[in-house]
Order: sequence, then structure tokens, then C-alpha cells
Amino acid sequence: MLAFFTSVVSIMPIIFLIIIGYLMQKFGWFENSFSNNISKLIMNVALPASVFVSVLKYLTVELLIDLSNGFIYTVLAVILCFVTGYILSKFLKVRVGRRGAFINMFAISNTIFIGLPLNMALFGEKGLPYFLIYYITNTIATWTIGVILIANDTPEKKVNSKIQWKKLIPIPFTGFIFGTIFLIFKIPVPATINSTLTYLGNMVTPLSLLYIGIISAKSDFKSVKFDRDTFVGLLGRFLIAPLIMYLVAKLVGILGMRISGMEYQIYMVQSSTAGAAVTPILVNEAKGDVEYATGIITISMLICIFVVPLIATLVM
Repeated sequence: MLAFFTSVVSIMPIIFLIIIGYLMQKFGWFENSFSNNISKLIMNVALPASVFVSVLKYLTVELLIDLSNGFIYTVLAVILCFVTGYILSKFLKVRVGRRGAFINMFAISNTIFIGLPLNMALFGEKGLPYFLIYYITNTIATWTIGVILIANDTPEKKVNSKIQWKKLIPIPFTGFIFGTIFLIFKIPVPATINSTLTYLGNMVTPLSLLYIGIISAKSDFKSVKFDRDTFVGLLGRFLIAPLIMYLVAKLVGILGMRISGMEYQIYMVQSSTAGAAVTPILVNEAKGDVEYATGIITISMLICIFVVPLIATLVM
């Protein structure tokens, strides 16, 4: 029961931030263009800074090598989730503008805004290395496969169905690339620059959650409707994704690969968190169905309050 209540307490601030964003928009504090401005600030400034600082703060070359097996588990699980989501999107004929967000719900979890606070609350710093493996896998999947799926899922796709190559390496992912380069070659970062990037990166969590609240308010909760695409997307996030991670863990055990108890617990918890808060921002940039994306992410945040504590209790 302790794991259950700890999980609930960790998630509540996230829900409060979404509510604050919703209320501020309802009270008319923001112009209609403000949400787009937040989107650009997060995508082009705050998120790249956050990823860069996180790589240098939490990772070492030795740690990457020691935990390399973890990448096998998480990468395999994420790929299987993408494939499952893609097959279901075709089978259910999910309409253009929704497909990218729909598929991402299966594979991409909220490791930054929900996963890290939960991990620290449940496992402490000793669980951080395993969390970082999932975080890195999730980050790479988000800014490669995930962003490509969303960027090319637009109404204009019928006119030009070519992959948007300029989005293969989006600005947030460059933060990871440069962070890895600085880490491997031991390039020092001046304290002033590091502090500046840290301040910028710290804006990602509150701004992204406020953004969800603002968009929800502008949509007057029309986006938070429980249609078929929303239901199946949520099923993928909270049932199919954890199930796939469970099966992968069992498979690697049968094949003789070692996975520790804590490692298994962390991967299961991370795979069952809410959808990524940046999904509506990516969909907005791609001119997709932002109401659907905002709705399904908002609902996943609410459901997460009950599902994650349950998963944490079961695996711990």
C-alpha cells in the first residue's frame, strides 16, 4: 500500500499544474496565440537545454556501457509497441491527423514529467541508472520515430506524402546529440552556461503541463471525449504497453539474459505512465488533430493516478 500512496502523491502536482493552466485560460489571462508561443519556447529552447543538461548530469560513459543490456529490453519493447500501434491504426482506420498521436500513445510514456518524480519517490537514487536507460530509449524513440509519425500525419499528406527530412533530427534531439558528444569527449561546460541551460530546462515541466491545461480550456473539453480512437489509445498505453514490457522481460529471462528485480520493476512502472505531455505540442506543430491529442493526453494523466500506483503495487 505504501507504493500505491507514494505514487498518488507524486502524480498530484502534475494534475494541479494542468488545472492551473486550464483556469488561467478560462479567466482570460492569455491571448489566443499564447499556446503557440509556449509550444515554440518549449520545442526550440527549453527542451533542448533540458536534454543536454540531463545527459551530462545523470550519465557517464561507464554507466552507458554497464547498463547496455537494459537498452535491449527497452528498445525491443518500444519497437513492439510502435508496431502494435501502427497495425491497430490501420485495422481501425484511424483518420489522418490522429494516427501519429494514436501510435505514440502505445510506445511513448511520460518519463520526464511523471516518470522521474515517480522513480525517485519509489526507488530513490539507487534506481536512477535503470530509469536513465528507459529515459534514453524513450527520448530517442520520441524524437526519431515518434516525431516522424506525427510530422507526416497531416491533412497535407495527400498532397505531399514524402517524409519531412528536416524533422529527422529535430531541435530537442540535438540536445541529446551534443550532450553525448560533450560526455564522451569530456568537454567542460562553463558553470555560467550550465546554470543558464539548467534554468531553461527547468521550464519544460511546468510549461508543458500548463500548455495541456490551456489547450483543454480553449477546446472547452470537447477534446476530452471518449470516442473509439481515444479508448483504444488509452488501452494501448495502460494495458498493451505494460503487457509487452512484461513479455519482453520474461523472454530475455528464458534466453538467459539477466534482469534484476529493481530493473524489472522500474521498466514496468515507466511503461505504464501517461502519454508524453509534448504530444499535443508536436501535433500542433504538424497541424494535426490537436484536440484529439490534448484530450487523450489529459485523460491519460487522470487515469495514470490510478493505474501507476496499481502497477507499482503489483510489481513491488
